[in-house]
Amino acid sequence: MVLDYDVALIIGPTFPHEVVGFSGGNKYLFPGIAGPEIIDMFHWLGALVTSPAIIGRKWTATRKVVDEAAAMLPVKRLCMSLVVRGDALAGLFCGSPEEAWSAAADLSDRIHIVYRERPFQSVLSCAPEMYDEMWVGGKCAYKLEPVVADGGELIIYAPHIKRISVTHGVLIERVGYHVRDYFLAQMEKFADVPGGVLAHSTHVKGLGTYENGVERPRTTVTLATGIPEATCRRINLGYRDPASIRMDEWRDREGEGRLLVPKAGKSCTGCGTTRSRSRPSCREHPALDLFPGSSTWPVTW
Repeated sequence: MVLDYDVALIIGPTFPHEVVGFSGGNKYLFPGIAGPEIIDMFHWLGALVTSPAIIGRKWTATRKVVDEAAAMLPVKRLCMSLVVRGDALAGLFCGSPEEAWSAAADLSDRIHIVYRERPFQSVLSCAPEMYDEMWVGGKCAYKLEPVVADGGELIIYAPHIKRISVTHGVLIERVGYHVRDYFLAQMEKFADVPGGVLAHSTHVKGLGTYENGVERPRTTVTLATGIPEATCRRINLGYRDPASIRMDEWRDREGEGRLLVPKAGKSCTGCGTTRSRSRPSCREHPALDLFPGSSTWPVTW
């Protein structure tokens, strides 16, 4: 499709992203309009590095793959990268995809990432109506995992979500939600499952370990949605009746270790008072040992 034109003009937003660090730029080509093989490879690569080690980080292994692939296209590429705050345009950057995206990512880092001085024991992540199934509602977990304390609980509150996924639901119900190392220890068992599905699973479940057949997630992820309790248990997630959630019990309770996020999924929340501090909650977790000594750890949390 792109090869039929002299110029490829990319227009799209930039915000923190669990697989590439910040969305936008050449990502709208790869894996944006690429085939399933590239899409699955790209998302599984991000899952191997883990979302907490990528999200909100500008230069990542997955971003390098995206830019290398786009550089092979024999057409001129231009980009208009938007940064949006609420319903308003906060910035518009034009130029090559690399230049426009870089400037947009810098602005997104300043307005889309919220920094907290310490992690929270309980986080209530409220999914907007536009997230109509867990396949997209999972972003409410991805973007708040870094601010959940070890042993804490992240609750996705979304009474309107009544299904896991129209497209991938059967596979996800078969696989369930697990930490990355659960899959790495038995990849032959999941050889027929697309990498994108496995990536979604481990992004939602979050960091953790799998040793001697025992899975130990760093946190508990609980669904307070329209998805039945039996289904939640079967897919290895917690369940809470959404009718039992009282917003007044969550508002202004940060000092007690409770955080309420009314419109989750777009902005990213992490620990640290400045962008030069790493996150105390996830940074040294054993689940990040796949690449010991790696220089890809985030420092902008």
